[in-house]
Amino acid sequence: MTLFGATTIVRVIVSGILLVIGIFSGFEYNVNLIVFLASYVIAGYPVFIRFLKAIWNRQPFDENFLMTVASIGAFAVGQAPEGIAILLFYQVGELFEDYAVDRSRRSISSLTDLLPESVNLLKDGEIVGSEPEKVMIDDLIVIRPGERVPLDGIITEGSSMIDTSSITGESVPRKATVGDTVLSGCISVNGVLTVRVTSLYADSTASRIIDMIENAYEAKSKSENFVTKFARYYTPLVVLGALLLAFLPPIILSEAFDIWIYRALTFLVISCPCALVISIPLAFFGGIGGASRLGILIKGGNYLDALSKVDTVVFDKTGTLTEGTFDVESIIPDDISEEELLRIAAHAEFHSNHPVAVSIKNTYSGEIDGSIVGSVEEIGGKGVKASVGGRNVLLGNESLMSAENIVFERPDIFGTVIYVGVDGVYRGCIVITDRIRHDSLQAVSMLKDAGIKNIAMLTGDIEIVGEHVGESIGIDDVYADLLPGDKISIVERLLSEGRSVAFVGDGINDSPSLARSDVGIAMGAMGSDAAIEAADIVIMDDMPSKVPIAIKISKKTRSIAFQNIVFALSVKVLFLALGALGHITLVEAVFADVGVAVIAILNSIRMLRISKYRSQLKDLELQKK
Repeated sequence: MTLFGATTIVRVIVSGILLVIGIFSGFEYNVNLIVFLASYVIAGYPVFIRFLKAIWNRQPFDENFLMTVASIGAFAVGQAPEGIAILLFYQVGELFEDYAVDRSRRSISSLTDLLPESVNLLKDGEIVGSEPEKVMIDDLIVIRPGERVPLDGIITEGSSMIDTSSITGESVPRKATVGDTVLSGCISVNGVLTVRVTSLYADSTASRIIDMIENAYEAKSKSENFVTKFARYYTPLVVLGALLLAFLPPIILSEAFDIWIYRALTFLVISCPCALVISIPLAFFGGIGGASRLGILIKGGNYLDALSKVDTVVFDKTGTLTEGTFDVESIIPDDISEEELLRIAAHAEFHSNHPVAVSIKNTYSGEIDGSIVGSVEEIGGKGVKASVGGRNVLLGNESLMSAENIVFERPDIFGTVIYVGVDGVYRGCIVITDRIRHDSLQAVSMLKDAGIKNIAMLTGDIEIVGEHVGESIGIDDVYADLLPGDKISIVERLLSEGRSVAFVGDGINDSPSLARSDVGIAMGAMGSDAAIEAADIVIMDDMPSKVPIAIKISKKTRSIAFQNIVFALSVKVLFLALGALGHITLVEAVFADVGVAVIAILNSIRMLRISKYRSQLKDLELQKK
């Protein structure tokens, strides 16, 4: 419990004791009044302070205004105990709010405490302590068992089981050894690791997570904005209504003013929109917090709201639905040896870090001599032109071969085909395969269960490869042979058809589509910085099955917010009518108002229950193992 919560409990108890003493003591009127005033001030001084601040800021019409006026009015008409009860009940409601918000904050506290304060820096064979901000790229750091990884890097020595739960939500530790990437915020469970740093402190995974969480609550959903605007206009209207109720009926009906003033005060108390003001933002706060515990980072309530309306999900293929780690399946030479074909291709890809290029270089067993590689030109969406040992080499897809007027043979084999031309002559091809992710099939199935009507996949790969992947996992529409600019064209066409589109990708060339779609979802573990920056939602590992889970969380959040709005407004209308007619007292009005707020708050914190989703992900993780 927060300090605020503990202090509030003490104030409620002390004020309550004084109230009971004042009611049952039998003291003289002046003594009783002092006891009641002490109880009143102890219970209500935070409300009075907020009310005065609101007046100073020229925005007086809020729940603090309503509570202050109603409680003072109760004293004025000789109902001091009811005036105190108003504030006591209100404080109890704030306690529930504090509890709910505290619970929501705790749900993401592990994510905002990801970075250790010091780093074990390896210098000249000795370990020295250093601040994370001072560590540079390519520095070596040491992570001992039980320590949190301070910066992103690649393991150069040692092996360990890595607990990634605070980053990805994955509950099962994974094995990491030399050559593997480790992300800041993860924990080395049982081994000592030496890691070469690949990103500065400000650019590390954990730092980006913290930045996204801190900024997430600034972007409000339409429901939250509705509540803000509603309260802005609603409060002055009910104040005007209370004034009319206090003075018009007694003048028109020639009745006593105190009866109608009391009803007006009751009307004011009931009108307090606490349930809406508290519970709607809390529902979205809980939705963002619950999703973050699963490794799904949502950059704002507005994106969570937009995700709930999505009816079309478009996936990039490579690195999203497939692993993005390529293996050379076949080498098919033409009037050249396999070894020579692979040597030429490996040298042509010498400067490239593209996964296809890396797979070709890794397959070549010889040493790549960078000195014989001359000019290299990358041709977007087609391949590369390079000078290797004085020969002009073309390495790429069918479009590149056709554009250069090179006659080639298409192999009758499944996979991504990289054609090789040397000095204008076709010299063979290399067939590369990319494994489908273990949960891609389940991801598509879960999306259909979540009510997504259209699922598409975009790929620059050839049609036979795209169709094979699409059929394997149940994709509705497959668009293949795409250039980088074609992806955003397809997204824009889908948007023009009136669809609400979520785009899921991980590469730099996906950034325009991520930014243009209604909701951009980036794969965060292996995704590019540009993709993560452009996206509205980041999946902190490479599990596409978290996309439908994010959609389910968004729909549940929106449903709970709608339930709270309907429930709160319905009860308000009913009790406002009863209060105006004099059928309920001030205490009953406060009890009704606080009761509605508490019920709405309890309904909102249901968003933190993620055990069902965690269980689904655990089953998928075990399937991967």
